Amino acid sequence: MAAAVATTSSGHIEADRPAITADALDPELLAQVRRIEIRARRLAITLLAGDYRSAFRGSGIEFAEAREYTPGDDIRDIDWNVTARMGTPWVKQFIEERELPVVCAVDVSASQSVSRSPAGRTATAAEVTALLSFAAVSQHDRAALLTFTDTTEQFIPPQQGTRHVLRLVREVLRGQRTQRGTSIAGACEYLARVLRRRSVVFLISDFVDSDYEQALRTLASHHDVIAVTLVDPRDLEFPNLGVVEVADAESGRRVLVDTSNGAFRQRYATATAERARIRRAVLTGAGVDEILVRLDGDIVQPFVTYFRTRAAHR
Repeated sequence: MAAAVATTSSGHIEADRPAITADALDPELLAQVRRIEIRARRLAITLLAGDYRSAFRGSGIEFAEAREYTPGDDIRDIDWNVTARMGTPWVKQFIEERELPVVCAVDVSASQSVSRSPAGRTATAAEVTALLSFAAVSQHDRAALLTFTDTTEQFIPPQQGTRHVLRLVREVLRGQRTQRGTSIAGACEYLARVLRRRSVVFLISDFVDSDYEQALRTLASHHDVIAVTLVDPRDLEFPNLGVVEVADAESGRRVLVDTSNGAFRQRYATATAERARIRRAVLTGAGVDEILVRLDGDIVQPFVTYFRTRAAHR
């Protein structure tokens, strides 16, 4: 007897379950937002905030104050007007000007509901959004959100504050969409139009898409773009479930497959590895770094590692 399982053309597997809707599950949605806030806010402040600040420069520097010169100070920082007035050397001190817009661009296409976890990738995307946004606002930067399918679903402009971050998380969890497909190129083109000042863009997706390299390269030429690839264990290996009916979550196309066939599972693993190779090549070609986040692992450590490595390279 065939099991009731669905999968995308990328091999994502999805058990039949009702979609989360804001109206039907509002109390559950609010409880989920609260759980994410408690966890993400603490982790963002204790583990991410300092590394985040070190990894990303603000929009410039601004004058803070003048102080008396001490041996070792750069003579290029001498404030000659104050020095003339005081009769001893004084130097200018500067601080980094922050308010760096941080945009989480989250893929909410149908394939994001497909994973081993009942919550799909959406819950992980929401927690990543919370982590990055809390880290940003703790450094007086502003957080924004774009949700997209094969069209722009919603854009919430950059703002500061905890209530704003919780709104971003809530909108990711709602996962409201008008379309089922994916267009990373469309998301990049939209952000290239609406972002007026240099921003940090975290592009959060499974990256099961094609023909987006040029749009990504254009966006990355004006903004700091980091790809956050959400990886489910079933992206890597198709489990032996016997004969099952699988369906593409975005197109709805269905077919019966025998997953107990070793040759089938090998072809699946080979195709998965090839998709990953192509994705890495596209991101590298566009000048975009990648953070891999496994849905069955620690989602914080990949960001800590990336931020520290990036800061060291700076």
